[in-house]
Amino acid sequence: MTASAFAQNWPAHVTKVEIPASDGVAQKAMWFAPASTEKKPLLVGLHTWSSNYASAGGDAVYAQWAVAQGWAFVHPDFRGPNWTPHALGSDRAVQDVVEAVEWAKKQTAIDESRIYLIGVSGGGHMAMLMAGRHPEIWAGVSAWCGIGDVARWHAEHTKNGKSDKYAQNIVDALGKVPTKDDADAWKRSPESCLAKAASVPLDIAHGVHDGRKGSVPFEHSLRAYNVVVKPEARLDPAGIQSYFATQTLPAGWSPAVPDASYGLKKPLFRATSGNTRVTIFEGGHEIVHQAALNWLAMQRKGSPAVWEMKDFIPVSSEQSASGK
Repeated sequence: MTASAFAQNWPAHVTKVEIPASDGVAQKAMWFAPASTEKKPLLVGLHTWSSNYASAGGDAVYAQWAVAQGWAFVHPDFRGPNWTPHALGSDRAVQDVVEAVEWAKKQTAIDESRIYLIGVSGGGHMAMLMAGRHPEIWAGVSAWCGIGDVARWHAEHTKNGKSDKYAQNIVDALGKVPTKDDADAWKRSPESCLAKAASVPLDIAHGVHDGRKGSVPFEHSLRAYNVVVKPEARLDPAGIQSYFATQTLPAGWSPAVPDASYGLKKPLFRATSGNTRVTIFEGGHEIVHQAALNWLAMQRKGSPAVWEMKDFIPVSSEQSASGK
């Protein structure tokens, strides 16, 4: 990762807007729509855990893609960083994303068969949550290094009774330390609703080093995959634990076939069932924009997920940035 990757700015045509929210609070967002009056795809980009609507960084790549491809783009705030009660996957945050989509449809002609959602880290958490909470909206959802279970993640960031900043963020949002059976923490967790996302083309990806060099153990993505797919397609829970503990594929788990869209971040393991796929790749807490955006472009609402990518539009790896 280069230093320039973290200095990305929004493209010149992307502007700050305010979206009226149903609770009377104006939701700020970044917005772009091409001049064309023809129906166009909409890309909804979700900010990372500690960021907000205005944070560019790697999210600027979403906007750059939209400008280049003639897509509309919205980057909503959904109540900002995940340390307040209205943030962190609350009902209000979920509704903010829904209302951002509805607002976008009133601003320009949107092809409703091509409304896409993308996010990494905290954005990956929210992308999976939105796939489960509102599967009727999306033509495709690309979720990278997301948190699947909020209470589990709190426990993973608490050592000897002491919370690090992420665990404290969760306490601040919930107003309490979550227990394993905490209802509020569970409702804000994608695993609570992902079973409803089976109809949505959903691509979940995670770097194999995350959880060691990054903040979200890649187990979260494997567990999330298991919630969506039918019981016979689920990965062995003991195998998931073993894979994370050793970073070595368990017996009977086949290596992923090559996927050139990942560049140097080659897939190590991949499982696919119906409209859902999970990939563990050679990387950390990050998104491979080239793989994510090109995959989304192939998806259409109401059609089975398209997995085979014969060619793709290059996106510089230097534009990718880890989610914080």
